[in-house]
Amino acid sequence: MKTTPPGNISGSFSCLLLAIASLTAGCAPVTPRLDARFGEAVGIAKAQQTISPEASLNTEPVKGINGQAGDAIFDNYRDSFRNPPRPMSGGVLNVGKSGSSGGGGGGSGGN
Repeated sequence: MKTTPPGNISGSFSCLLLAIASLTAGCAPVTPRLDARFGEAVGIAKAQQTISPEASLNTEPVKGINGQAGDAIFDNYRDSFRNPPRPMSGGVLNVGKSGSSGGGGGGSGGN
């Protein structure tokens, strides 16, 4: 029967430990500092865009428009996409032009 010398066992054991340590190092998170602050930018942006954080605590009704009028406005808006208005006849809509024809004018004639 063959026996292994004691020095060889400790050498192979240390190689095994080294292999296990290198394999488990690959499982560790690479960016622990970034992971700890994940989502912080979104939270800051949301807080900066919130005008009144206590608004949900206010139970008074909103003043300005009643429910029936708001419902009618929403229905008209939604129906404008279901049944879009027909295009104007002629196909061309001149926006921003005056009624006069062009042709220059104004200024001196180059004396």
